[in-house]
Amino acid sequence: MSSLFLRDDLAAVPHAVGDEVELTGDEARHAATVNRMRVGESTSLGDGRGLVVSGTVTSVEPKRVVIAVDGVRRTDPPAVRLTLVQALAKGDRDELAIQAATELGADAVVPWQAERSVSRWSGPKVAKGEERWRSIVREAAKQAIRPWVPEVGSLASTADLVGLATRSRMLVLEPSASARLSEWPREEDRADGEDPRDVVLVVGPEGGLSPVELDRLQQAGATPVRLGPEVLRTSTAGPAAIAALAVALGRW
Repeated sequence: MSSLFLRDDLAAVPHAVGDEVELTGDEARHAATVNRMRVGESTSLGDGRGLVVSGTVTSVEPKRVVIAVDGVRRTDPPAVRLTLVQALAKGDRDELAIQAATELGADAVVPWQAERSVSRWSGPKVAKGEERWRSIVREAAKQAIRPWVPEVGSLASTADLVGLATRSRMLVLEPSASARLSEWPREEDRADGEDPRDVVLVVGPEGGLSPVELDRLQQAGATPVRLGPEVLRTSTAGPAAIAALAVALGRW
């Protein structure tokens, strides 16, 4: 498969081998005018919730593309979800982080209003920012041909993260931490053999986590971890750690 386009209601329309499935609206326009798709090419359609059909393009119009289905694949969600909690950052650094993290395998991303975040969401900016993140994640999932589009959580406070730490395996990137991410999971990090809880990775803003934030998360059960000797930007740290965790979780 060289490309993936999304149709949210794909599961509700005939999509067995031999059926024809239409792509309309913005997705069809993107396929026809941006990707310059042609009759006879192979492509795939997904619903973002595990269903992907592959097939051959039989018709291309500016706002309508038709695919003859020759394959159907259903992928279950991962047993252990990997969530990136990304602190809001100035410029587009937080957006770069969630884009790359999506391509590398994050199952969910959560925007976090950290104490040291230069960027601030409030009022109408909250809904606008969350919608912007959903668009970035959706496009990144298509680029990576992922059967599941990651969820984008609501803007979180530190108090929200404290609650999340009590019911997940939370790792906090902290350059001064004694534990290395490459050593995770250690035996003491496991509840009883294989730990079924989801993994949550927390990445701070440009100035890092404040001592109060770090202490509150540790008190709730989070584990501070560091990457290598380099101090990475907030736009780079999360994706680098997601890649390492994909190996630790046996995904790669």
